[in-house]
Amino acid sequence: MDASRRADDERLDALQRLWTPWRMSYIRDPDATRAGCPFCVLPDEDPARDEETLIVHRGATTFCILNAYPYNPGHLMVVPYRHVADYDALTLEELTETALLTSRAVRALRTCSAPQAFNIGVNAGRVAGAGIADHVHQHVVPRWGGDTNFMPVIGQTRVLPELLTETYRRLVPAFADAEHGAGSPDAGGG
Repeated sequence: MDASRRADDERLDALQRLWTPWRMSYIRDPDATRAGCPFCVLPDEDPARDEETLIVHRGATTFCILNAYPYNPGHLMVVPYRHVADYDALTLEELTETALLTSRAVRALRTCSAPQAFNIGVNAGRVAGAGIADHVHQHVVPRWGGDTNFMPVIGQTRVLPELLTETYRRLVPAFADAEHGAGSPDAGGG
């Protein structure tokens, strides 16, 4: 093995890895979402049931929902109502509202949870890790130092210090207060 290849291997081995074995069932089972797309079914429910369905906010073209299988407390998803798989197939209105709701979600999470950082992004397609690959959605994951540990890998258990309903009840008022923050049309930023 040449020196260059050895150096590359050493760099790769020095990387920390985040293992998420519970997601493999989504990747291996292409029929997992065929029984009905939750991103289509849940917003059709009565808005009076939003706490039960974990919908934090309903916009004109997109909605914001707590992830039922979160990586961390407060893990949100911004989802278009329209059933569409590809990010580049979103309309200008959907793209705009996705960006605005993502920004609003960050502000709300900062207010109610004080995370140190965020992961924001789209897993575009099953191979990219999308659990629901046929309905594009953007993740907003609050992060804190030391928020990953051995429990998901060794114990096959996610450690979440708060019930989803408690997170929901703290997040909804913060989301409402975040409406007029930087970047919102009413603040003159958008």
